[in-house]
Amino acid sequence: MYSAEISRSNPSCFLFIIDQSGSMSDPFGASTKADSVSDAINRLLQNLIIKCAKSEGIRDYFHVGVIGYGASVGPAFGDVLAGKELVPISEIADNPSRLEKRLKKVPDGAGGIVDQIVKFPIWFDPVSNGGTPMCQAMNSAYTILSQWISEYPHCFPPVVIHITDGESTDGDPSSAMEQIRALATDDGNVFLFNLHISSRPNAVSVSFPETADGLPDQFSRLLYEGSSNLTPFMMWVANQEHQLNLSDGARGFVMNADLTLVVQALDIGTRPANLR
Repeated sequence: MYSAEISRSNPSCFLFIIDQSGSMSDPFGASTKADSVSDAINRLLQNLIIKCAKSEGIRDYFHVGVIGYGASVGPAFGDVLAGKELVPISEIADNPSRLEKRLKKVPDGAGGIVDQIVKFPIWFDPVSNGGTPMCQAMNSAYTILSQWISEYPHCFPPVVIHITDGESTDGDPSSAMEQIRALATDDGNVFLFNLHISSRPNAVSVSFPETADGLPDQFSRLLYEGSSNLTPFMMWVANQEHQLNLSDGARGFVMNADLTLVVQALDIGTRPANLR
């Protein structure tokens, strides 16, 4: 299982489910939770585009969607892509909302580091407003993925990356997460990653644990239980490239990691071994 070749005729799918509730305006590191998450997603989209870039252009190996949930639930791309549930990666590459100038540290050629101004494409902006209708967002994701799988039944299974800082305000999302994980192509079940930004003072940084022991509250344990197990290839990437020293049984759950680790966590979910 999980051996289907990813190609333009048999693409795979990434779906982000992003908490946009009012509490996402709270501080996280040097910025806010919402700013940190939007930066992570924009960087991941840029990385995906680079992976799909060939001499003739961007190959549509992936279709990508972003569902935001807070004051409302729905597609969260901006500008030209607004309202679209799943978008081919070439269309994403062609339609950033804008380009921002960012400072990037690069080698100076003499053993030092200098700041360089680079253009950073933005597809997804930070939003923080309203409650946390997580069950509604998960149900929306289920509908979108069910339709995708009916169109691409032989594809490498879709990857869902859910990022939240708070407890669901519309019920227990456990069964909705279980329904998403139960979706499957003939190559395997859908992956669900949960990235939790906890405001608990006793919450520590946790990455891909194999047990819920030590998690600070019922909600972080709920998200852990709702997360898929990492595949052997994902484990290999985590251990060989990110030196995370994961054990068998590691799940796709991350809590209170810094932005660098969040991006790494997302990258593990976007590294199938069979991109062609």
